[in-house]
Amino acid sequence: MGRVYIVGAGPGDIELITVKGLRCIKEADVILYDRLLNKELLNYAKPNAELIFCGKLPNRHAMIQESINELLVRYAMEGKIVTRLKGGDPFVFGRGAEEAEVLANKQIPFEIVPGITSGIAAPAYAGIPVTHRDLSSSFAIVTGHRQEGKDDDLKWESLVNIETLAIYMGVKNLPYIVSQLLKFGRSKETPVALVHWGTYNKQQTVTGRLENIESIVEESNISNPSMIIVGEVVKLHEKIQWFQEQSNPEQKIAELVGF
Repeated sequence: MGRVYIVGAGPGDIELITVKGLRCIKEADVILYDRLLNKELLNYAKPNAELIFCGKLPNRHAMIQESINELLVRYAMEGKIVTRLKGGDPFVFGRGAEEAEVLANKQIPFEIVPGITSGIAAPAYAGIPVTHRDLSSSFAIVTGHRQEGKDDDLKWESLVNIETLAIYMGVKNLPYIVSQLLKFGRSKETPVALVHWGTYNKQQTVTGRLENIESIVEESNISNPSMIIVGEVVKLHEKIQWFQEQSNPEQKIAELVGF
């Protein structure tokens, strides 16, 4: 019997992988990897390791989840060391728990290796802390993706009372997100930031307010992958942004400040 490591690869900057996560890459006989991770991490795999792409795009999957589950079981049953490599953290909108359940049901040994999630790392690289003693004592991690044909089950009336929101996969539904926050009482003056390709050299940050962030995003051609940050902490972006100053000076960085 082999073993499966369900590993969070971090948000993109290759140096944000954990020591344990890197060890799991180096030891693996088989690596099943996702789209939103730094592919340079695969250079640390053994020369004879089998690399299998399992990436998902909106409405288009290279491999459906059931097939991924089957491969994890099959290779482990063959006695191989399998690393399931996911962007960010495997338990934050990463289906890592679903894969762990399948392995547990089959009595296959596995370990969970946490990773740095984009909801914290992307704003940090944009100079936006998700908590701050003077500005935010609470934050929530929220999915902005709504499955087609399903009603939104998020309790927006509760979310508006949380000082900082980190919203994943929400660019497509930004108008809906804005409308819900305004509907349940969030001020139209509330600062908002979108961090596109957070922690990569091509990172791009745009800021505004709930009342104008849609037009700013449209004008800037911001798309996924992007983190949406809502809250007063966004105001610190101008003052303590640091990563953009270290990026390639020829890199085009859009800074549209709406407050």
